Amino acid sequence: MEFFSQINVALRGPAGQPQSATDTIARLADRLSPSTLLADRRAAVLALKGLARDWKAEVGERALHGLLDVLQNDAEVDADIGKAVLETLNILCEVDENAPAAARELGYQHTDAVLADEKVAQKLFNLMGDHSFYTRYAALQFLSILLQNRRHLVQAYFLKAPVGVTSLIALLEDKREIIRNEAIFTIQSLISQSPEIQKIMAFEGAFEKLFNIVVGEQGVEGGVVVQDALACIDGLLRFNQSNQSYFRGSSLPPVLLSLIGFPPSLPFDTPAPHQFLLQLWDVPQKRTNVSIVVGIIGLLARHAGPPDVLSIACARCLVEIGITSNFPTSIKAQALRLIPSNLSPLPLAELVVTPYMPVPDTNGEEWDRLQPTSALDALVELVLHGEYNGMLDGERRTKDGMDLRAAAVAVFQNFVQKEEISEAIVQAMVAQPGSEAPVTPLLYSLATVPISPLNIPAVTSTHFSTLLFAHLLRFSPRAKTLARSIIPQPGASTSASSYFVPADDGAPPAPEDDGEDADAPQTLLQILSEHLSLAFLARGRADLPDREAREWDRLCVGYLCLLIQWLWEDPVAVREFLEAGALGVLVEPINQTAEEDAVIPGLCAFLLGVCYEFNREPGEVTRYAFTYFLPPVSGLLILSNSATIHPILTRLGIDMLQGRIARLRDDDRFKAIGPDNFVLTYPSAPATHHQSHQGPPSAGAPKPEIEEGEIWFDWPFVDFWKSNYYTIQKGIAADPNSLSAAAGHGAESAMLIASLKDVIRNQASEIEKLQQQIKSLSEPNDEVADLRAQVTTLTQQLSEAEEKRRDVEKEQEDLLVLLDELNNKRRRDKERMREAGLEVSEDEDDDDDEEEDEE
Repeated sequence: MEFFSQINVALRGPAGQPQSATDTIARLADRLSPSTLLADRRAAVLALKGLARDWKAEVGERALHGLLDVLQNDAEVDADIGKAVLETLNILCEVDENAPAAARELGYQHTDAVLADEKVAQKLFNLMGDHSFYTRYAALQFLSILLQNRRHLVQAYFLKAPVGVTSLIALLEDKREIIRNEAIFTIQSLISQSPEIQKIMAFEGAFEKLFNIVVGEQGVEGGVVVQDALACIDGLLRFNQSNQSYFRGSSLPPVLLSLIGFPPSLPFDTPAPHQFLLQLWDVPQKRTNVSIVVGIIGLLARHAGPPDVLSIACARCLVEIGITSNFPTSIKAQALRLIPSNLSPLPLAELVVTPYMPVPDTNGEEWDRLQPTSALDALVELVLHGEYNGMLDGERRTKDGMDLRAAAVAVFQNFVQKEEISEAIVQAMVAQPGSEAPVTPLLYSLATVPISPLNIPAVTSTHFSTLLFAHLLRFSPRAKTLARSIIPQPGASTSASSYFVPADDGAPPAPEDDGEDADAPQTLLQILSEHLSLAFLARGRADLPDREAREWDRLCVGYLCLLIQWLWEDPVAVREFLEAGALGVLVEPINQTAEEDAVIPGLCAFLLGVCYEFNREPGEVTRYAFTYFLPPVSGLLILSNSATIHPILTRLGIDMLQGRIARLRDDDRFKAIGPDNFVLTYPSAPATHHQSHQGPPSAGAPKPEIEEGEIWFDWPFVDFWKSNYYTIQKGIAADPNSLSAAAGHGAESAMLIASLKDVIRNQASEIEKLQQQIKSLSEPNDEVADLRAQVTTLTQQLSEAEEKRRDVEKEQEDLLVLLDELNNKRRRDKERMREAGLEVSEDEDDDDDEEEDEE
């Protein structure tokens, strides 16, 4: 009642008449003066708090400075007035993003007025350590508002505060959850983009207290509080090398790995436990928490210095999550992206993993354990066939599933960066003398013939196989040489001879009998050329559905991108490709004037330019204009067996070819590719009830519509194309007798570079052998060790004998001295006896004389 009476007195005018809001605010502001009673100031603050929401500008203009004085003088004295003034300032400085611009600007103005005096911020930091619950909570809320509006200025004040860090860190151990949670949120804002505050927080024990909160809240199974605490840990570590080094040296990394069930000290040859690989994902919050933990593990895996035990353990954890676990698809893709680019400390070909496959019709409750395999084989299977062999996605290419496969492609690219590794993988596809070529999953997918109607998973597998094989060949002349000798086994590729696409609804030709002079087995390059021709024929059918036509286009893009990178700086491969009849295959898409799609004609023009640029080997199809070609019939160029490239370029038009190449650069599918991801959203994915895998399916789970993805190019090809397209544009217009603009002196330069690389490789191997010999020579053998032991024993025995001899000689000298003293004493005694008149025997005299003679 006293409060209401004070408010009533404040609101009455001089004659008891009601006042306007401006007058009332003015009278209340006057009552904030230190000369008034504390109860009056408290009542005035409470009244201003009620008016602040509707009259924010007026209260800020007339009462803001008085409120700040009350904060400075009375907040620590009276908890009620401290809580009221903090809440009032909170209302004045709050900025609503959905409010009009004028209202937002008013909040920023009040924030600037509050922070104009550093003492206000220091007082606010002191109030965080106040014993009153309401004062402490209101101070945290107000600090969060100030950080949201003017973070850099508050951070500068915080660095100067004598007790700010201590007070804030202490709040993380507050027994009241609302205080602790608000402190976590405040720390999250305070450490943003401030390495100095991050270091101070780390050395004041923030890591330990935050991990205690996470563990106390049931780990990753916890709620939003765990998410905020993990976000704080991530903010303290990310972009702060000092904190990362401090964290590595602490006992917390094993705790971090154990949060998701990964054993920190798991031996390299021991499989990961199934409790880690197979987990329940019914709680959506768990996915968010685990995603943050995986991000932190990725930071620790990318160690700047030499690989240590922690970085190797974190890298293996990421590999296990991305390849063999049942984690949600998005988290698996995140884990693969975070694997370090340098995989030498964790050889994928030697790491044995145990994949799991969900049992059909069990809603993810039962899983089959597959046979152990190498991580490299599991990675390739993931790229080619998708997650769980496409069991969950079926015919649809989900966006998350394609992102996962794209991330696996990036890991494969990093693994084969060394030429020795890529050459070894390609060498494994080459048949040894007297045996057939091994059937590897990559080679099988690459050589599989496209059959109409297209099977979408098979097309996607073939497209991804072209990406993997391009990574093996790119910038490796020796790998390209080995690839030219790959002859796949008859099977996937031989069915291409029976494949027929009618161009004019004609009947297929009668099959030819295999005679004694049957064709020799085709190389992989010839098979790819034939498959490209079949794909071009199929995509030209008029009755083709739009979706299938798009799939044929994508398959053609995969073949063309692989061939462009394979034939680059490889004249022998160019000759083999042209002699396989590929020249007419490339000319037809370029020559179609009604072609609306710029991708296929642009790639064909680019590949034709590559063939022209590097066709330096003698063969049936040459650069030089010494033979003839037949005139066009029905818009198609009919090439003779001895055709040349330069007349064809002239007939097509140099400007037209350069325009085709330039238009490819402006295509949206080409421009959308970036270094981080090359999966695009399918433009018109129809509605479906199939759910993208977000962890194992659970009974009764809703099945929302999914987003479908597709791939056209990957970033290495886009980067390769951007680096070399100008060279091809220039080379197309060059004289056929000129030197190659891309490779200097053409084949001679390529051969010189290849020979120099071989010399360097041989020298490196010789150096390694010499180092091993030096190491073996430097290590003592058994005979030398035995001899050294004998010498040591004999030396010790000799020293002991010398010591004994010296002891004996010393004893003998002592005995001689003692004997001489006894003789002297005896003579003196005899003389005394004679002087005394005693009788001395003759023997004793004789003995004395002999002793004197000896002396």
